[in-house]
Amino acid sequence: MARVKIDNYAYRDMPRLGLRGWLRWIWRQVTSMRVALILLLILALAAIPGSVLPQWPHSVSDTQAFIDEHEFWGPLLDRLGFLDVFGSAWFTAIYLLLFASLIGCIIPRVAVYWRELRAEVPAAPSRLDRYAPVTETSPLSPADAVAAARSELTGRGPAPWRWLTGHRVRVDERTGPDGAPQLALSAHRGHLRELGNLVFHLSLVGILLSVAAGSLLTYRGQALIVEGGSFTNAVVAYDTYSAGALFSEDDLDPWILTLDELDAQFEESTGRPTSFTAYATLTEPGQEPREVEAQVNRPIQVEGAKIYLQGNGYAPSFTITDSEGNVAFEGAVPFIPQDDVYTSTGVVKVPDVTEGEQMGFKGTLLPSALGEGADAISIFPDAENPVMYLQMYTGDLGLDEGVPQNVYTLDESQLSPVRDEDDEPVVLELTPGETVELPDGMGTLTWNDLPRYAAFDLRRDPSLPWLLGFAVTSLLGLGTSLFAPRRRVWVTAPTADAADAAATVVTVAVWSPPHDQGATLERDRALAAACDRPRPASIPPEDDE
Repeated sequence: MARVKIDNYAYRDMPRLGLRGWLRWIWRQVTSMRVALILLLILALAAIPGSVLPQWPHSVSDTQAFIDEHEFWGPLLDRLGFLDVFGSAWFTAIYLLLFASLIGCIIPRVAVYWRELRAEVPAAPSRLDRYAPVTETSPLSPADAVAAARSELTGRGPAPWRWLTGHRVRVDERTGPDGAPQLALSAHRGHLRELGNLVFHLSLVGILLSVAAGSLLTYRGQALIVEGGSFTNAVVAYDTYSAGALFSEDDLDPWILTLDELDAQFEESTGRPTSFTAYATLTEPGQEPREVEAQVNRPIQVEGAKIYLQGNGYAPSFTITDSEGNVAFEGAVPFIPQDDVYTSTGVVKVPDVTEGEQMGFKGTLLPSALGEGADAISIFPDAENPVMYLQMYTGDLGLDEGVPQNVYTLDESQLSPVRDEDDEPVVLELTPGETVELPDGMGTLTWNDLPRYAAFDLRRDPSLPWLLGFAVTSLLGLGTSLFAPRRRVWVTAPTADAADAAATVVTVAVWSPPHDQGATLERDRALAAACDRPRPASIPPEDDE
C-alpha cells in the first residue's frame, strides 16, 4: 500500500498498481490517439536520414566512400544504424509500436461504432426552445407531415447512398410540454463522420502492412546495356541487386532485353535534352520477341515488374593488343557523363597481357571537341566531333586479390604512369576508327566506334497497388472525418386536432457545430417537406437592415 496525501491534511492508504496494473497502464498509453500521433511523427523524422545519408542496401560503394571520407562520423553512424535506416532495430521498433498503437485504437472504436449503429436514436428533447425552432402551419395531417419530414431526412436515391448521406430517425407518440399529445421525430446524422475516421486509421494500418510486405517481397536491380548488347534477367547479370527477405532468386523470370538503339535528342541552340528513347527487343519465355520502348517516366512492363530508363551515355569500343600482337582486350567501356555537354570519363583495364605488366587507361571523352590538348572542351552533347584522351598506366591492377573494384575508377596504388622521353605522362589522343602504337612496343590501341549505352533500373514491388489504394482511401476517410456533417434534427406536430388537417402546426429545430453552415438549409428542407412546400435549393440570403 502507498500513502497518498489528500487536501494537505490527511493520508490515505492507496493500493499499488502491481505488475498487471502497470501493464494495463502501459497498454492504455500505447493505444491512445495521442501516442499514435507522436509515433507517426517520430516515424517520419526517423525516415529522414534514410533519404539524406547513403544506405547500404541502395549503394554499397557510396556508403563505403562516405565512411572512408568521415573517419569519426561515418563509423559511428554505421554502428547506430543510420546507414541502413529501414533495416535498423530502432526503426523497426518505432514501426511495430505504431502498428500496435493503431490496432489498439481501432479495435475498441470499431466495437463502439458498431454498437452505436445498432442502438436506437435518442428521443427528441421535451422542449426545443433553446435550439431556435421554426414553426409553421402545414396543410397535411400530423402523421403525413412527420412522414414527409422523415422521407426528406432519411435521404434520396438508392439505399446505400441514403445510408451514407441521410439521418437515422425515430418517431414517438408522446405528451408535449403543454400536456397535448404529439408526434416527435428525432433524426441524427454523424455516423459517416466516425466511419471516415475509422477508414482513415484502417488505411494507415494497410499502408504499414503494404510497406512491410513490399520490403519483404520486392527486388530491385540496375543494369547497363550497350547498343547491340543484351541483358538476361539473372542476379549475376545485374550491376547492383537487392531483394527482400522473402524473395527468392529462383523467382526471377528469365527474360532477355536487347538494346537496339538509344535515341537522344538535344536542342540545336542550347544543347538541352528534349527526349531519350531506348528502343529494345524483349524476349519472354514461351513468347515471340516483341519491340518495346522506354522513356523517362515511361517504363517497360514485364511480368509484374517495370524497367525504367534511368540514364545514358557513351560506351566507346576498343581493341587493345599486347607486345606479342595478341588481343588483350576488346569491347565497349561505359563512360560516365560529367556535365551537360556529356564530357565523360572512364577507365579501361587490360589484365590479360601475354607477358609483362598489366595496363590501365584513364580516359576523357569529348563528344564535340573544340580546341586541342589540355585546352580542349566539348561544346555539344551529341557526337559531332568526338575526341578521346587516354593516360596510360602499367603495373598491377589489383584484380587478382579478390577484392571487388569500381569499374569506373582505376586503383593507382600499384600502378605507375607511362612517361615519355621528357618524363611527362603519356596521353594518347584518338578519334573513332584510329589506331595508335603504345609506347615501348607494348602493343596497339584501336578506338573502333562510339555506341551509346542505357542505364536501366528494374523494380518489382507487389505492394505498390495496395499502397496506392490505401493512400486514396486514407485521404477519402480523412476528408470524410473532417467535412462530413454532424447534426440532429427534431420535428414535432401535435395530434390533438388531427381531425382538422389545416390546423397542424409543425415545429422544426436543429443542432449542429457552430461552423456547420448547412444545418439551416437542412432544417428548412425538413420544414418545407412537412408543410408540403417546394424543397429549397439553397440557404436564402439574409435581408440587409
